[in-house]
Amino acid sequence: MSRGHRASEHGGERRSSGGGANGVPNGVPGAAFRPGAPIPSPAVQVLFATHDRFLEHVAGRHHPERPERLDAVIGGVADAHLGDTLVPFAPRPATRQELERVHDVAYLDHVEQFCAAGGGRLDPDTGASASSYDAALLAAGAGLDAVERLERNEGDVAFCAVRPPGHHALAHRAMGFCLFNNVAVTAAHLAERGERVLIVDFDAHHGNGTQDLFYDDSRITYVSMHEWPLYPGTGAISETGRGAGVGHTVNFPFPAGTTGDAYLAAVDDVIAPLAEEWTPTWLLISAGFDAHRQDPLTDLGLTSGDYALLTERLVPLVGPRRVVGFLEGGYDLEGLARSAGACVAALAGVRYQPEMPTSSGLGRNVVDAALKIHGRAHDG
Repeated sequence: MSRGHRASEHGGERRSSGGGANGVPNGVPGAAFRPGAPIPSPAVQVLFATHDRFLEHVAGRHHPERPERLDAVIGGVADAHLGDTLVPFAPRPATRQELERVHDVAYLDHVEQFCAAGGGRLDPDTGASASSYDAALLAAGAGLDAVERLERNEGDVAFCAVRPPGHHALAHRAMGFCLFNNVAVTAAHLAERGERVLIVDFDAHHGNGTQDLFYDDSRITYVSMHEWPLYPGTGAISETGRGAGVGHTVNFPFPAGTTGDAYLAAVDDVIAPLAEEWTPTWLLISAGFDAHRQDPLTDLGLTSGDYALLTERLVPLVGPRRVVGFLEGGYDLEGLARSAGACVAALAGVRYQPEMPTSSGLGRNVVDAALKIHGRAHDG
């Protein structure tokens, strides 16, 4: 999942931000609001799932997907000063039955036994430790738990600060730092009970696992905005689905240097019209923050301000209490902290932009090409 597997170059911590007990932020820090800081609306509450077991997953020495990433996310969210708008909870683990909706039984057995034996390398990029299986169960269960809590009116939106990430994981194998496909486990659960699920993935790497799992499924529409060419090499604009799923996969393979204006155009010109036509009942966001311009593994040009605007645009695509975000990538700790804070604040309806949004016009041709393929809502 790296350019030339440069994990050892980027293993050093640039920023370490702490959270509350059990790795969960305990509301607002005691300090007063900074000048100009946003004042959150008490009407919108964000369920914030995380767990101290996520810190125990170790992918390998100097690996870019390291425990400090979770500290950065928690610290970045604390910096947004959301107060009682943030409702932390410790998620439950996914059950075997819930995992088997997307993963092969033999693969699940292999991961459990592999971790019980002490772990190691599951593939050249993906490592696991003795605690990784339990962490992965919690990561896969977080979205399911968030859905249950939203339906009990415990909050209005949800964000799952989990690791290991999930969107590269296939039915039968680990891949790209991912063990179980967290967003897919929740999407499959919702689809099985008759929901129409829109997944929007703005991680810089294409979510090949999520696409593959639902490529022929008309109940789930998968949208990815990612850098091209880049690992894992999938996500061409021509990949639109198969069989009953034709038209339910939408890819935006952006060139290096693409900035936030192209992402917003993708939402305004393609994604929002498709959502209006298809009327999804749930939105799941694979929230990878490695499109940030400081990220060591990618060459896109976004800032935390762009993530704020992008999240604002996505939330209204479905009704109230029907949005769940999942942490995916993001490997520069400072950029990750700022971006996660901006994203979670936007989920709360708070405009928090630690950095200015970006605009260059680069990538607009990709949006125009996707519109020609997927612009049915504009026909007539």
